[in-house]
Formats: sequence, structure tokens, C-alpha cells
Amino acid sequence: MSKPVESLPEVTIRFAGDSGDGMQLVGGELANTSALSGNDIGVFPDYPAEIRAPMGTLPGVSGYQLHFSSFDIHTPGEQYDALIAMNPAALKMNIENLKANGILIANSDAFKDRNLQLAHYDENPLENGSLDKYQLFSVNMTELTSKALEELSLSSKVVDRCKNFFALGMVFWLYNRTMDHAVGLIKAKFSKRPELVDANLLALKGGYSYCEMTEQFATSYEVKPAKLPPGKYRNLTGNTAVALGAIAAGQKSGLPLFLGSYPITPASDILHELSKYKHFDVRTFQAEDEIAAMCSTIGAAYSGALAFTTTSGPGVALKGEAIGLAITTELPMVVCNVQRGGPSTGLPTKTEQADLMQAFYGRNGEAPMPIIAASRPSDCFETIYEAFRLAIKYMTPVMFLSDGYIANGAEPWMVPKVDNLAEIPVAFAKDPESYAPFLRDEKTLARPWAVPGTPGLEHRIGGLEKQADTGNVSSDPRNHEYMTRMRAEKVANIANELPATKIDGADSGDVLVVGWGSTAGAIETAVEHQQARGKSVSRIHIRYLNPLPNDLGKILGNFKHVLVPEMNSGQFVNLLRAKYLVPAIAFGKVQGLPFYSSELEAKIDEILESK
Repeated sequence: MSKPVESLPEVTIRFAGDSGDGMQLVGGELANTSALSGNDIGVFPDYPAEIRAPMGTLPGVSGYQLHFSSFDIHTPGEQYDALIAMNPAALKMNIENLKANGILIANSDAFKDRNLQLAHYDENPLENGSLDKYQLFSVNMTELTSKALEELSLSSKVVDRCKNFFALGMVFWLYNRTMDHAVGLIKAKFSKRPELVDANLLALKGGYSYCEMTEQFATSYEVKPAKLPPGKYRNLTGNTAVALGAIAAGQKSGLPLFLGSYPITPASDILHELSKYKHFDVRTFQAEDEIAAMCSTIGAAYSGALAFTTTSGPGVALKGEAIGLAITTELPMVVCNVQRGGPSTGLPTKTEQADLMQAFYGRNGEAPMPIIAASRPSDCFETIYEAFRLAIKYMTPVMFLSDGYIANGAEPWMVPKVDNLAEIPVAFAKDPESYAPFLRDEKTLARPWAVPGTPGLEHRIGGLEKQADTGNVSSDPRNHEYMTRMRAEKVANIANELPATKIDGADSGDVLVVGWGSTAGAIETAVEHQQARGKSVSRIHIRYLNPLPNDLGKILGNFKHVLVPEMNSGQFVNLLRAKYLVPAIAFGKVQGLPFYSSELEAKIDEILESK
């Protein structure tokens, strides 16, 4: 007898368990399946900060949050419609965000005395009535998985690790998702171990069948496809988008692409992804440390390659002197900083926007460089591409900023047509008669790019100050001031070609919300809600952080209040206050977590009520 299906406009689901429970794997598969079903999606993988924290403990909880909908969305959701908790610690860390009457599926087999103690429960929450405001489905997943796999004669350890696919099968039934893509994933991922293919397929189908046959689950749900613009889409993370954007820039410029990198969370996936694309003239170099990674990038740029390096905040600190070398030699390259919680090692798997001042000033001497920031996973493609274009046009290193939230998050991305990508013209110097190493272009102030070994264009570069035009080492005071000002003016000139700042809403009013980086989705959602209520609220989002757009000062002056949310203690807001003398309101969050749109709405309400 078929069970009723209820239609929903959107759903937010959270998988949570130990770091070895495979929550990222099954959460990612549900995201891919939902994207293939035509839903718009937003995801938030949440990794534990400790490497292999003790099983069952609160610091060891790993989560994967997915928001899928039948309309355009901007965030991975806030409160969950459904929580899948694989143990007491996962429940303890996530139950606060489950909606009242939300679906709670708990692996009851894990709620034993030892695990309850590790999660600091005095008694079993599945039995004491404390979860009565939720739709609690207490399911003995470990036992049911074992029964589904008993014909395979596998070890108990292997069987236990399949329970994540049992949970995924339950969710597939609950939200009417097809298992076709998941079946393909299992066959591909475990192709070298056929017994694991069989085990995980049986677990997946077992979870689906359990919901279909048991009387516990009376209703399933569906979320219809979203009406997205027509085109070819793929689901991708921010780090994958960076890799693909760099490849596109290499192909468009006609230059070999070089990545010099040292592994660091959360940037390492860019290196891993790029290493697959050797057939696109890509060279990846895993250096012995951050300094070597930066110096190899400088060497690649000097030799005429499209060069970049990837790292996070601690790596940028180590690269600092070499970044200064790249600035004074005026070579084109991109420094990609995927920000994470700090200081020092800080929260390596959590997100933050606290490296902005480091990007501006984290070098000795007067060493300005352009800074450009991505706003969401799919935007990483276009933003890193633009960073390479600016680097070559102005002959300067460019800092590209992402963060852990963007890097690990994923969303549908419309694959662009190559012909629609901006051109990246490259003109190497070749004429000895008109060549001087630091002879500048009249418009951009860029120096020529000469490939070493070109006859008649022999030159040297280094960290010592150069004489204007000739590039000879110079300690002349006036020359040093001239070169310092030229390097700064070159960066400042970029503002003259930046597009007009787009204002979402009226161009004047009560509140302007100014965002940068990964706050984009939460701000957009909050402002949409405020505008729907008839409030005088607008927003702008800044991609180009240095130099800032020429029209920004005028825009800020047209609003009574300027609110700047950022995942730090107020770095960008201080820059705006200093440059434009506006009493911008800081709204910082430094928890290793992204903003919720509800937090921003509450802050906007506070400002409107206080006026």
C-alpha cells in the first residue's frame, strides 16, 4: 500500500556523527542527487577541528548540512527540518538547531552508557521525554545494517562502517530521491573491493526498504525542481571552482599553468584537483614548505608561466617576505588564501574572514597588492579568473581571498561558454631596442614581461630596490620613493576599470548592508526578507577590496546607516570608516561558523528601531 507524499518548497537536512562515520560522503551524495533532480542546493560541510578526536566525544562530531529547494536559495539553511544523529555526541551538538516538530532520526544502537557519558548525558535522551517536541524515529541502524549484510560474511568493523549508507537510504525514501546516482557512486568508489560494493549497496537499499515497510514512517516528502536559467550545470565546491577557473585562465591566456603549493587545510583540495589536469598543460608542485611554494611560484612567473600558490592564513604569514619579493619584482601571479579560524593554528577546519588586514598589510615595507574576494562557491571560478587577468595586465601579484565556508561548500554552477570569458592578452617583450626591465606602460604603469633567454633582453630581478627603467640595483633615496609611489599608483589605477557597484534595492534609504566574501548569501537572504516587509534596506557586495570601487564613497553617503557584517572583529568596517569617514556599524561574528540570515535580520531590525 503506497504512503502519502507531501510537497515542500524547501528542506534543510543535517547528517551528524563521528568523523569516521562517513557523514561527508553520504551528505555529498545527497547533494549531488538533489542537484541532478533539478533542485537548487546549498551545502555546509562541518569538519571537527581535531584530527581523529576520540570516538563518541563532542569534539569529534562531523556534520554535513544540505539545503535543497524548488526556488533560488543563497545559503545552506539555518534550522534543520531533519537531523540524522548517529550517536549521542552528534545529537548533543546539533539538536539545538532542529525545528520544533522536525524529524529526528537517531541510531539507537549507539546510545549506550559509554557514549552517553562521553556526550555528557546523565540519562538517555531517547527515553526520557526530552525530545518530545520533535518527530523522533529511534532506529537501531547498526543492528539493521548487520542483518542486511549478514549473507556477505564480513567483519563487524566493515559492517559497522556501512551504516552511513543505511541512513542515506532512509533519507532517500523520506524525500523521494532516486538511488541511481548513489549506486553509481558506490560502484565507482569501491570498484577495487567488490565486497564493499555489495555491502554498501545492500545497506543503502536496506535503509530505503526499512522506511517503505515499517509503520514508523507514514509520510514521505518531495521538493520539486527549481526554475533555474537554462544551461548546462554541474555541482561543484569552491575549491574545485578555483582549480577550474585557473585552468580556464591558462587556456585563455595560452600560458602553461603552474601551482606551487604546500598542503594546508582548507586549501589542499585545489592542489589535489589540479593534479588531475596535466593534459591541460598544468604543472603542480607540492613543495617542502610554504616558503618554497611561494618562491617556486615566483620562479614560474619569471619564466613566463601563469603562476599561483594556494594556502591559508598561517601559510600567508610564512610566505610574507617572498610575497614582498614578488611585489618588488613586479611579476604576475596569484596568491590564493582560503581563510580559516586563527590565530596561529586556531580552528583549522572552521571558517573565518580574519585575514583581510594580513592581505592588506602583512608584509614589510610599502607593499600594496590588489585584493579580490569570492562570494560563494560558484563565484570562485569567475573571481580567480579575474585575479589572473588583473595580474597579467598590471604585472603584479594579486591576492585572492576565499574561506573554509566557500571552499568546502557546493552549489549548482552553470558551465560558461569559453567564448564568453574575458580575454587575457599576453604580450612578452621581444624587441631589444625598446626594452628596459622597468620601463612602464603609460596607461597601466605595468613593466614589460620578458622571458629569460630571449636574445637581447637579459635582465636580473631581486629584492633590492631597482632603478627606474633600467632595473639596476639602486639605493638612491629619490628613486626609492619614486618606485614606491609607482607600485602603489599602479595598484590604485585598477579602480578606473572596475564595473559600477550594483545596488540591490533603492540607491538611498535607511540601511545599506555592505558585505564582502562569504557573507553574500546570508546578507542577500536577510535583505530580501526585509524588502518583502517593506523596509528601506539595500545591499551591496564588494568583490574588489583593494583598490575599492570609485563609486563606493558616494553610495555609502546616500544611506542613513551602513551595516558591515563580517566574520571577524571588524576589519573591513575599519577600512571603510578610515577611507570614507562614515560611521559604519560593525557586526562581527568570530565563532568559526557562517552568519545566519536571521542574525542579520535581527541586527537590521535593531538599527531601524533605534533610528
